[in-house]
Amino acid sequence: MPDNRRSSTVTQGVQRSPNRAMLRAVGFQDKDFDKPVVGVANAHSTITPCNMGIGALAVRAEAALKKAGAMPQTFGTITISDGISMGTEGMKFSLVSREVIADSIETVCNGQSMDGVLTIGGCDKNMPGAMIAIARLNIPAIFVYGGTIKPGHHHGRDLTIVSAFEAVGQFVAHKIDEKELMEIERHACPGAGSCGGMYTANTMSSIIEAMGLSLMYSSTMAAEDDEKAQSAAKSAEVLVQAIKKQILPRQILTRQAFENAIAVTMAVGGSTNAVLHLLAIAHAAQVPLTLDDFETIRARVPVLCDLKPSGRYVATDLHKAGGIPQVMKILLAHGVLHGGALTITGETIAEVLKDVPAEPRKDQDVIRPWNNPIYAQGHLAILKGNLAQEGAVAKITGIKLHQITGPARVFDSEEACMAAILAQKIKAGDVVVIRYEGPKGGPGMREMLSPTSAIIGEGLGDSVGLITDGRFSGGTYGMVVGHVAPEAAVGGTIALVHEGDSITIDSDRRLLQLNVSDAELAQRRAAWSAPVSSYSRGVLAKYAKLVSSSSVGAVTD
Repeated sequence: MPDNRRSSTVTQGVQRSPNRAMLRAVGFQDKDFDKPVVGVANAHSTITPCNMGIGALAVRAEAALKKAGAMPQTFGTITISDGISMGTEGMKFSLVSREVIADSIETVCNGQSMDGVLTIGGCDKNMPGAMIAIARLNIPAIFVYGGTIKPGHHHGRDLTIVSAFEAVGQFVAHKIDEKELMEIERHACPGAGSCGGMYTANTMSSIIEAMGLSLMYSSTMAAEDDEKAQSAAKSAEVLVQAIKKQILPRQILTRQAFENAIAVTMAVGGSTNAVLHLLAIAHAAQVPLTLDDFETIRARVPVLCDLKPSGRYVATDLHKAGGIPQVMKILLAHGVLHGGALTITGETIAEVLKDVPAEPRKDQDVIRPWNNPIYAQGHLAILKGNLAQEGAVAKITGIKLHQITGPARVFDSEEACMAAILAQKIKAGDVVVIRYEGPKGGPGMREMLSPTSAIIGEGLGDSVGLITDGRFSGGTYGMVVGHVAPEAAVGGTIALVHEGDSITIDSDRRLLQLNVSDAELAQRRAAWSAPVSSYSRGVLAKYAKLVSSSSVGAVTD
């Protein structure tokens, strides 16, 4: 082993005998004490289909680590199912779970002085949580994605979890009956794996592949296919080599890697949550990154992939069409990807892509060629204005109109808004405002998939705007703006909006504007006071005290 490798518990000199005694009880033998100790952060859970296949991947990785000459030590970390908690109070714990995951991996790996870590995750916050921990630890690491779910099928069309949420709005609008609603629910999620469109889980797995901390092609594999287990074993082998060579995460997580991640996010039409999570990972890696960087890269990267929620295909279709490596090679060939960025294999991005063709296959239309994109520019726009001085994130794919000015319909919680939508009180031309759902105000910055899907389901997606200091699911599309900062709970302008005020959303001008005079806003601000949180103890109270603005990633350290 190189002399500069991390000193593990089992190699700490004359004081190591007590440590050895306990390690013998978990399976170490004499010959094992000079091997690198590798943590296997196992997010297996039957809480969600996203994570229910991960246990088998952990077992496969353990066996491969041992065969490659390392000693694996498996430990658990948590998950929250965003899809199950969506629209409930439980969703407030989703973003919090990102921090719990990061803290737990960091705590175990540092507490046990591990020489490397292989992390396995599935649901949305598993990936950024693991990446934040990897960046903090800076020991050789690799990420293994639990895999995507295969699409459900009903009446000749592919279904995903978002189909079930949109069906609620269709039912309310009398477009489908209760029997059809239940059939969509029954068929939407057929087995193990993370939600099937280019929603947050598949966006983040794609990002990690683009950044070089997971193996090529691994981010779009189906959870139930054998190639996923093979990829977990290969990841273990690559990690052991990285430990020997001391390839460290911060050598990989450079400014170039983050720019590559943003470019791939734009090209695949990824989730708005990518903005929040990349800012947080960059913070952990001590790499300067701002909201403005997303806007800069958006201007030069087209949307190349026709993927759900606004497109036609799911992640398994992308995989068959060539996966993320095909997307990356197109970007590399047109000068918007850094080919010199390092990967966990020790090769550069250009080297691992050398055998991938520069143009997509002609027998598929999931991945478009550079000269025939879905959209000429990226789909995640950063909006600013008096309603979002620090910035806000708009997802502008799948919409006919990029500008709306209309009366504000103001709600101080997601539940209040959802009740109004289901009562059909939201009309074409309205701009819905959901506030006090930010990182501090929620607390926890809930995702708004239920109201946005209901609006789409009622047929109002092209005629109703929605803004919030909360987040959106990767499954959301329409004229929606999230991550509005400063948030309402700290006195951001969104807290000062009155029912009926005129609001402009203009994605072409990157503008989010409350059309009220500065003098009037000053009077409202003087009369405003922060609401008292209903959480005075426990994890949400702690989170609210620590969490930063969404404009810098909603980090807690």
